[in-house]
Amino acid sequence: MKVFFVGAGPGDPELLTVKAARLLTNCRICIYAGSLVSPGVMDIVSRNAERFDSAAMSLDEIIRVCRDAQEKNIDVVRLHSGDPSIYGAIREQMNALDRLGIAYEVCPGVSAFQAAAAVLRAELTAPEVAQTIILTRTGGRTPMPEEQELENLARSQATLCIFLSGHKIEEVTAKLTASYGGDCPCAIVYHASWPDEKIIEGTLNDIAGKVRVTDIGQTSVIIVGRALSRDIPASKLYDAAFTHKFREGKDR
Repeated sequence: MKVFFVGAGPGDPELLTVKAARLLTNCRICIYAGSLVSPGVMDIVSRNAERFDSAAMSLDEIIRVCRDAQEKNIDVVRLHSGDPSIYGAIREQMNALDRLGIAYEVCPGVSAFQAAAAVLRAELTAPEVAQTIILTRTGGRTPMPEEQELENLARSQATLCIFLSGHKIEEVTAKLTASYGGDCPCAIVYHASWPDEKIIEGTLNDIAGKVRVTDIGQTSVIIVGRALSRDIPASKLYDAAFTHKFREGKDR
């Protein structure tokens, strides 16, 4: 018996990995992350499978389902939105499984920040502009370490992908404008790849106003950075002066 922590991807079932789709199709017990997992992905789960919505469950209740499955020698799919390693709270679940001697493995998934970049048709890195991507969030019930507050991260001029903060867009822009400038490109994507996907693009100066008149939820990704602009230096990857050796190494 084994517990499979599976990434459900951003929402579109066609963005599941082949392995994830196989595990969902064949699973007999599925613990899923409530409304964070799209109905399209849940449709892949076998109709005969037992389903448990973890949104209404405590950690002890989740582990109890796994323990009961162990006694029956039935594998469990623990389905997380996006990629389980990003804000998935899988560490405490794995610790509990370790104590019980229950085997597990992780099947990665496409993250919401990747799906957001795809629908924006954007490259998150740019030569001479941004060679670093930072995945972060704003503080809430889970506080942020002081050195990782947005205004401190902004000094890096990296591309910021900010999770779970769509409802705090005014706070976000206020903290970032000093470092990035009010004209810095900014976009917010709600439910990337879902049927009800919403995209708002603008700058740090005007994005909050655009969001204010739109019904957009917390489960969105904010992307900020100069890399979102098309008016930036071209990559050296395809420079005619570069040899084939450099191209193979992707030295950009």
